[in-house]
Amino acid sequence: MSPNNCALLVVAHGSRRAASNDEVRQLAEVMAAKAGARFTMVVPAFLELATPSIPDGIEHCIQAGVSEVVVLPYFLSAGRHVAEDIPAEVDIKRLQYPHIPISIAAYLGSDEGVADLMLGLV
Repeated sequence: MSPNNCALLVVAHGSRRAASNDEVRQLAEVMAAKAGARFTMVVPAFLELATPSIPDGIEHCIQAGVSEVVVLPYFLSAGRHVAEDIPAEVDIKRLQYPHIPISIAAYLGSDEGVADLMLGLV
């Protein structure tokens, strides 16, 4: 991963509740501030019910001039959305931009630290 010209696309499901979508947008802003030089930009995107869509989010990053995009699924389990839907949406842009690496990181719930994080909440 190129630390100087890589975008991180944080992908959530999307909600009819605007405040829920705004939480994801705020999370992306906090992540951008904490990422330092690791990512040129951190952008939120949504699988459905909110904008930008995954392809639109990737397009935004590419049009901003990044040379690589990492898609981070903000999901707790590897259901159909993580296993099938997100990869299908990412593939749309991989076909359009075969010269730009677009990878999918592990989903949030797969990290062993999630259990400790959850226990820290109670």
